[in-house]
Amino acid sequence: MQTPALLARERQAYTERNPKSAAQAARAEQHMLFGVPLHWMTDWGTPFALQVSSAQGAHLMDMDGHTLVDFCLGDTGAMFGHSPKAVSRALAEQATRGYTTMLASADAAVVAETLAQRFGLPMWQFAMTATDANRFVLRWIRAATQRKVLIVFNGCYHGTIEDVFVDLIDGVPVQRASLLGQVHDLTRTTRVVEFNDLPALQAALAHGDVACVLAEPVMTNIGMVLPQHGFWEQAQALIRRHGALLVMDETHTISSGPGGYCQAHGLTADAIVIGKPLGGGMPCAAYGFSAELSRRVVAAKNNAPPGHSGIGTTLTANLLAMAAMRATLTELMTPATYAPMLALAAVLSDGLRGAIAQHNLPWCVTQVGARVEFQFCATHPVNGTQAGQALNPALEHAIHLYLLNRGVLITPFHNMMLVCPDTTKDDVHRLLRAFNAALSELTGNTFHG
Repeated sequence: MQTPALLARERQAYTERNPKSAAQAARAEQHMLFGVPLHWMTDWGTPFALQVSSAQGAHLMDMDGHTLVDFCLGDTGAMFGHSPKAVSRALAEQATRGYTTMLASADAAVVAETLAQRFGLPMWQFAMTATDANRFVLRWIRAATQRKVLIVFNGCYHGTIEDVFVDLIDGVPVQRASLLGQVHDLTRTTRVVEFNDLPALQAALAHGDVACVLAEPVMTNIGMVLPQHGFWEQAQALIRRHGALLVMDETHTISSGPGGYCQAHGLTADAIVIGKPLGGGMPCAAYGFSAELSRRVVAAKNNAPPGHSGIGTTLTANLLAMAAMRATLTELMTPATYAPMLALAAVLSDGLRGAIAQHNLPWCVTQVGARVEFQFCATHPVNGTQAGQALNPALEHAIHLYLLNRGVLITPFHNMMLVCPDTTKDDVHRLLRAFNAALSELTGNTFHG
């Protein structure tokens, strides 16, 4: 069956399967822009937004009563499962003692100490989202270095911080056309190079005006792009040589282990950002600095005129968020939690590769800890341009809808799956059976399930 025909059939099946979601989506359109809380929630490829009634562990219940195996997990926000007991208990206990005070707490000190031990950076501050954390880090570093220029990698993802929305189009840096309402020319202070391209990074640094390189250890949002052997070691040396700093955004790559990708692979950053999964699903994030950068940051603040710094928000480090982070760090983000997650993710990766090979498709599969992705290219992409060229929105929508109609949810926008502590082998096999069946219909091959 051709992709358009399969997509049309699955859209019809989705509509027939979810009448209550359809009615709720129609109601929401009366008073929510685009009919959803955030406009990108319409990008799933569904005829109307799926409406969730509850989530627990590795499963969702939609408004029409279907139980779905969830491999999206809030795009990493619920990486440790929905409503994990440790976080639920901590929130329930804290709820009787206050939600927010704009003051320090014992939990905040414990969280900072634990982050320092876990990630190897001694000093920490907090935010509500990784977007905010990236924005705050960039402001601190620009203040500390007295340099304005940022380097990012083409196709990068660091939330919605405006500074990173510069793409390479035929080798030319261009401010992303889809960035709504941006009035300043970002290309004046943001340089963009391809991931894994050391000569391009060297050239971008050579001006001597770069404050920092902001990167994920592995590119994740345009489709996963792994660093080539030796890339980060050489990149770190280049960055240091030119007096710039390295910021690693571990929001997605925290799937690698309790200390993230950097700790698992021996990388050293001047600053680290961690977002969505840190509070077990609560809105919170953290960023850490090396001792040297911390001294420069404190000096910049002490030497600045008095007044609002533009860094931080009233609800940052609220009591509920700190309780959630403490529970997540001490009870969930542990080697004992990660070990079975990584092992089951390997089972998923192998199963996907087997299905792809069975149907002779030129696709590849990448695993980064508990995070797995299949891409529509025969070999792993080495940069954002290659990863972007492998995207096929119509094919993604068809496969995603096929899986959803059979009780399996994966992440929209690309083909990412996460394994959480509550995911079982049966859940993985359910996904693999549905995936194999989808490929059979797309290729006309016989399904051996």
